[in-house]
Amino acid sequence: MLDLSSIQIGSAKPKALAKFYKKVFKKSADWEDGDWFGWQTGSTYFHIGPNSKVKGKAKEPQRILINFETKQVKREFVRIADLGAKIIAAPYKMDGMWVATFADPDGNYFQLMSPWK
Repeated sequence: MLDLSSIQIGSAKPKALAKFYKKVFKKSADWEDGDWFGWQTGSTYFHIGPNSKVKGKAKEPQRILINFETKQVKREFVRIADLGAKIIAAPYKMDGMWVATFADPDGNYFQLMSPWK
């Protein structure tokens, strides 16, 4: 079986995007190298870096959803909304789980989800 080792987001403004995710994760990147940033998030690394082919906001942000697990979806929803994240969907229940959806400054969608049962 394959193991998901990392997720990488290409950005025209990687430093601004990293500044946003620093607030989301409540910590500085675990490593930085120029315009590259990475956070250990569970068993997966979350990377941000420059990509010359990326321009502007995500055109189809719902195509890939980045899910962050938390037992405190409602509390984290309020905290992240206060950071200025665009709210796509306020917390709602789906199959016994809580889910909330945001867009980051580049327009990429990410979700808060309660743990899978």
